[in-house]
Amino acid sequence: MAFVKTQKTKAYFKRYQVKFKRRRQGKTDYRARIRLINQDKNKYNTPKYRFVVRFTNKDIIAQIISATISGDIVMTSAYAHELPRYGLEVGLTNYAAAYCTGLLLARRVLQKLEMDSEYEGQVEATGEDYQVEPSETRRPFRALLDVGLIRTTTGNRVFGALKGALDGGLDIPHSDKRFAGFSKDGKQLDAEVHRKYIFGEHVANYMRQMEEDEPEKYQTHFSEYIKKGIDADSMEALYKKVHAAIRANPSPVKSTKQPPKEHKRYNLKKLTYDERRAKLLERLNALNSSGGPDDDGDE
Repeated sequence: MAFVKTQKTKAYFKRYQVKFKRRRQGKTDYRARIRLINQDKNKYNTPKYRFVVRFTNKDIIAQIISATISGDIVMTSAYAHELPRYGLEVGLTNYAAAYCTGLLLARRVLQKLEMDSEYEGQVEATGEDYQVEPSETRRPFRALLDVGLIRTTTGNRVFGALKGALDGGLDIPHSDKRFAGFSKDGKQLDAEVHRKYIFGEHVANYMRQMEEDEPEKYQTHFSEYIKKGIDADSMEALYKKVHAAIRANPSPVKSTKQPPKEHKRYNLKKLTYDERRAKLLERLNALNSSGGPDDDGDE
C-alpha cells in the first residue's frame, strides 16, 4: 500500500505567517513600497514624499503622500472630477486628462508651499522631456513616482500624469522611455507624437475615423462630446484653455454639498428590554384575539 507524503505538516502551519491585509487583497506591493519610503537615518525625520497616481473607471487620483509610523499623510491631492471646473467636462480618464490632473496637483502643492512663482515649470506643453532647474533660494519640491500595481508599459496614462507634474514644476526622477511617442527602435522620444497625446489628438483622430466609417456608432459613442459641442478640430484649443485655467487658479474649492441630516441605517435598530417585552405582548394579544388553536390541539 502506497502512502502519500504530507507536504504541509503541523509544523508548517504552526510557523505560517499571514501576509499583510493589503497584500492579501492585492492592493499593495510591499516590496516596491519599502524602497519608496525608506529614508536615510541621517535625514532626522525628514518626510520622503511620493507622487501617487491611481485610476478608477471614472476618475484619476493624484496625491503627494509621506509615510510615518502611525500611517501615511496626504499633503495635497487632485482629482480628475475637478477638471469640469476648469472647462474639461468629458473624457476625464484618458492620457490628456491624466496630464491635466498631474499639472493641477503640481501647481497646487507649489502654491501651498509658496513656491509657485519660483517654479513655473514648462508653461507651454511641447511634449519634450523637461527637468526642473533649482533656483538660487530654494530647491525644487522632490517626490518619487508611485505607480502601484499597474503594468508600466510605454504610453501608459500614469506617465501622462507624471508629465503633467513635471511641466507643473515638480522634481520627479524619471526617464523618457515610457512616455507616449518613445520609439524602441530609434531609442528616442518623438516630442511631436507625445504632444498630440497631451492635447488629446489621439482621441480626435479616433472621432474622425468613427464619424467617417460608422456614423451611428459615433453618435452614441461620443454623445457627451456632441452635447457639449466638442468636435475633433476643437480638441487642442480646449486643452490649451484647461491648462491655462489650472495655472491661473489651482486652489481647491470646498464642497457646497450639505451633509445628510439623518444617516442611513442598513441594519435593524437594537431594541431595549421594554421594547422587546411590549412587542411580545402585542404579538400574544394579536394571537389571542384571532382565536388561536384550542388547548386539546383541535383547530
